[in-house]
Amino acid sequence: MATEIDVRLHVNIDHVATLRNARDTIYPDPIEAARICIAAGADGITAHLREDRRHIRDADVAALRKELTSTFNLEMAATSEMVDIAIKTKPEVVTLVPERREERTTEGGLDVAGGAVLRSQSKALIGAGIKVSMFIEASAEQVEASAALGAKQVEFHTGVYAHHALGSDDAKRELDRIQKASTLARSLGLEVAAGHGLTRENVKALVAITEIEELNIGHAMIADAIFMSLRESVLQMRSAILAGRA
Repeated sequence: MATEIDVRLHVNIDHVATLRNARDTIYPDPIEAARICIAAGADGITAHLREDRRHIRDADVAALRKELTSTFNLEMAATSEMVDIAIKTKPEVVTLVPERREERTTEGGLDVAGGAVLRSQSKALIGAGIKVSMFIEASAEQVEASAALGAKQVEFHTGVYAHHALGSDDAKRELDRIQKASTLARSLGLEVAAGHGLTRENVKALVAITEIEELNIGHAMIADAIFMSLRESVLQMRSAILAGRA
């Protein structure tokens, strides 16, 4: 399906830091990974500063801010500590995500509708001139709550879609759910992003949803880079996105 909306690709470099931290070395350097991704055509870089610093660390956040002239999207929990770091660092975008110490990766969307604390945290970020994005499930309730808090963007959690076999009825139902939520989000003036579990294979059907204008992809691209180089991973993901929009 043709569209006039380009899809921005933001590469999440968390797992470059995961590999570095496994041996507590200075390599591989996530900042160098960011440079390679941008040079290969990525529109921005995403990094998640977790409470336990399991991959990206505070020094990485500072170095990324100094390095990047393109979009820096900082994923973080809605805590006072993280909000203070974001206001000091001034990324272009802060994506608020749910976080549990025991999880391997983010397991679902943020409950914006039921999260009273989000109001003050969002207000502080917006007051600092930072664009706020909410990482949510594709539901009308969460979309409307995000708009009410002043978010400029919602990012739909695509982990459930990615879990199902390509072309299966379950995958199609999930795509339909994302489509409906995307249409609502756009009608409320929100930018629509998507991420989690996306690969070169499953991204094509997702980006046929023309309201989606940004993707945040990490794990699969870093995995691909082991076999094809990080530069080629970016190029191949770009090609898959274009194929899905054709």
